Amino acid sequence: MEATARQIVATLRAAGHEAYLAGGCVRDLLLGTDPEDYDIATSARPAEVERLFRRTVAVGAQFGVIVVLENGGEYQVATFRADGEYLDGRHPTSVTFSDAEGDARRRDFTVNGLFYDPTTEQVLDFVGGRADLDARVIRAIGDPAQRFAEDRLRLLRGVRFAARLGFEIEAGTWDAIRAGAPEIHAVSAERIRDELTKMLTHPSRVRAFDLLDESGLLRELLPEIEALKGCEQPPEFHPEGDVFVHTRIMLGLLPPAASLPLALGVLFHDIGKPPTFQRDGTGRIRFNGHETVSAELARGILTRLRFSNADIDATDALVRNHMAFKDVRQMRVAKLRRFLARETMEDELELHRVDCASSHGMLDNYAFLQGKREEFSNEPLIPPPLVTGHDLIALGWKPGPRFKETLDAAQTLQLEGALRSREEALAWLEKLVGSEGIEPPTNSV
Repeated sequence: MEATARQIVATLRAAGHEAYLAGGCVRDLLLGTDPEDYDIATSARPAEVERLFRRTVAVGAQFGVIVVLENGGEYQVATFRADGEYLDGRHPTSVTFSDAEGDARRRDFTVNGLFYDPTTEQVLDFVGGRADLDARVIRAIGDPAQRFAEDRLRLLRGVRFAARLGFEIEAGTWDAIRAGAPEIHAVSAERIRDELTKMLTHPSRVRAFDLLDESGLLRELLPEIEALKGCEQPPEFHPEGDVFVHTRIMLGLLPPAASLPLALGVLFHDIGKPPTFQRDGTGRIRFNGHETVSAELARGILTRLRFSNADIDATDALVRNHMAFKDVRQMRVAKLRRFLARETMEDELELHRVDCASSHGMLDNYAFLQGKREEFSNEPLIPPPLVTGHDLIALGWKPGPRFKETLDAAQTLQLEGALRSREEALAWLEKLVGSEGIEPPTNSV
C-alpha cells in the first residue's frame, strides 16, 4: 500500500500540486508500525484529483475528499482545508480550501497532524506532533475544549489512540475529555459503535476500558456496565471482587485477536446480575436467571448502538449460554454433541475459559470439553441423518408436529450410537409405526 500511496503523491506533484502523506499513516510510519491505511493531503482541488486518476469516488467532495482506487486499495485524497464554525458537534458549517499548515491546525491531535514528503523524506510538523510522539503523549491541537466541541467523536478517538499507542493523555486534553463526556450523546450511534469496536477488538482493550471508565465516557455510553460496580458476588466463587472487577479481569485474559462477539460477550455476560441480585435464607448471594436477563439487556444495548444482526445474535448466544457449561459433565452424548456443534462454540469456550480463570480458577469443565472435542474429532459432531421426512411419508405418515419429534429422536439415537446404519434406522421407524400403522409415541428421548 505504501508504494501505491507514494505513486499517488508523485502523480499529484507531477501535475504541479503539493501533496504529502498525512495523518495517522505518518504517525505509524514514524513509530515503526505498518499503517492500516494511507491518506494524502494536497493542494489539488477535488475536480483536479478526479481528472488525474482513472477510478475515483467522491465520498466527501464538499469537504474536499476524493477516494482514489488503485491496485486494489482505497486512498483518501483530501484538499488542504480550513473548517468554518461547528454547530452540530460533527460537521463544519463551511469549508474553505487552505494550505498545508492550515490543514494541519484543524486536525484533532498533534500526533495526527503530521505530513510526510516522500520525495524529500522530510516530515512537515506545524503542530508539535514529533515532540509528542517522542514523549508518547496524546495532545489536542490548539484549545482542547474547542477541538472536542467541533466533533464530539474526538472524545472517544483520544481514548482509543492513547490505549492503542500506549501513550498518556496530556493533562489539559484529559480534563477536556472528562468535561465533555456528557456531550458524547451528540454523536451518532453508528460512529460510537465503530469506535467501541476498534477498542474492543484491539489487544489494548483493557487500557481503553479503563480510560473510558476514568473519563466518564463509560458511564454515559454503557450505564449497564457502570451498574456492575459494587455488585457483590459469592466470595467462594468470586474471590476477585465485584462484577465490574470480574468483567475487567476477563477482558484482560482474552487473546489479542479476540473476535468482536467474544469481546462483547465478555463485556455483557454478567450485566443481568445487578437486577437479579438476592440473598437466600442462608444469606448466600444468588443471581437466578441472570444469563437470560444479561442476554436481553445485551441485545437492547447492541440494538441501541446499531450493531449488525449477526453480531447481536452471536453475542446473545454467548451471553445466554454461558451458564450451561456447569452442566456439561451430566449431558448425554447426544446433547453434548449438539452443544459442541453450536456455531458460536469456539467463542463460547473461550468466554467460559476466561470466566473461570478470572474467578475461581477451576477449568475442569473446559478441559473436559476440549477432551470431548478431540474424542469426537474423527467424524462430524452432527453427521448426516440416517432417515428423513421422506422416509416417514413412505411409511404412510402425514406431515405434522410428530415429524420433527420423531426425526429428533432418531438423530438422538444415532448420535448415541444406538442406530448405526440407515437399515437400523428404518427398522426402528417401522417398529414405531407397527403392523397396524399406530402413530409413534411422544418423544421422550
